[in-house]
This record gives sequence, structure tokens and C-alpha cells, in this order.
Amino acid sequence: MTNTRRGTESNSPAGTKAARTRQRIMDATARVVGRRGYAGTRLFQVAAEAGLQTATIYYHFASLEELIEAVIREGTTQVNTHVRHALADLPPDTDPLERIAVAVEAHLRVTLGMSDYTIAAVRNSRQLPESMRDAIRVAEEEYGTVWRDLMNAAHTAGRIRPDADPYLTRMLIMGALNWAVEWWRQDRVPVETVIATAQTIVRRGLENRSPHAASPLFLEPRS
Repeated sequence: MTNTRRGTESNSPAGTKAARTRQRIMDATARVVGRRGYAGTRLFQVAAEAGLQTATIYYHFASLEELIEAVIREGTTQVNTHVRHALADLPPDTDPLERIAVAVEAHLRVTLGMSDYTIAAVRNSRQLPESMRDAIRVAEEEYGTVWRDLMNAAHTAGRIRPDADPYLTRMLIMGALNWAVEWWRQDRVPVETVIATAQTIVRRGLENRSPHAASPLFLEPRS
């Protein structure tokens, strides 16, 4: 990646050599896990990527699993934070359907062009064993709440067609956005084109063209 957002731990009381080394390890892990996946990542590969001895990594992290968990959690948090900030910058009276389109753009920008951490998270969070999932699940649920609120607000306002279940709509959109990291290649199509196409699909596919606002037809039983 040419534009890599580093983990937030680089902002710790840092400047210290230990903090810089820890950040270096996490940055290297994000790159390796993003390329090789959770199952294919080995500690010696992370050490080689970081230009460090394996023993140095053990000074900062008790195990490879702990290190990968920290990276995936960081990536999930970065996506959540970026999308929330993009939405917070909108005027309060922004059309609910347009807010969804803005969230689509923010999600794709951070996962396709800004951070090795987000690529590692999107590709691998579901591959982790249950013993590593608990801490990451909290961050994922926080992000899911953002999209749930967006869908419910648009549906309540009558901006989404009444035959579109908000829960299913949310899950299908998020699944499609996350899958983009698997097929997108910068040398084939600009990220701007991917974003514009995704927004067109969302706007035209979800928009309620009825002149009357519709009340929600569905209750969302799941988070």
C-alpha cells in the first residue's frame, strides 16, 4: 500500500524507542496478515518484515495471536472512526439516503486506500478462532450500530423503499463493501470509480420513489 495509516498506538506517550519498536511490529504485522491471512502468518515473517529479531517481538507481545488480535482490533477501530467522522462532518439536515452514500464512500476509502490495518481486519476478522474474537466482536458491533442507525433512519423517513428490509439491506451492503478488498486492483480501476458505482447502486437501488413516506414494515431482531 502506498498510503498506510499507522496504528493509533503510535500516538502513545511515544517518542520512546520501545513505543516506536512496538509500532513497527504492528505495522509489519498488518502488512503480512493483509497479504498472507491469519492462517498463513508466521512470527518469523513478521520479524523479517519489520527487520527485527523474533525475540524482540516477544518482548512486546506474548504471542503471535496476541499481536494479530491487536492489529485486527486496530483495523476495525480505524474503519469505525473514519466513517463516524465522515458522517459527523455532514450538516444535521442531510438527507438520510445521502448519509448512507457518504458512509459507503468513507468505508471504501479507508479499506481500499488508507490503511494496511483495515485490509487485515476486513480479510481476516472472521477467520480468527473464537478465543480471539471477543475483543474484536465489540468493535465490530459498534461499527454495525452505525449502519443500523443509518438504515433505520432512512427507512423511518420513507427514503428507502418499503420492501427493503433494513437488516438485510445493511448486511448485503456491508458484505459487498468488505468484499471489494478481495477483487479491487488500483492498476485496473480507480478507487473513485468504485466509490461512484457503489453509491449509484445504493441510491438507485434503495430510493423510495413513492410520493408518500412509508412507515417501517420490518423490525430488526438482530444487531
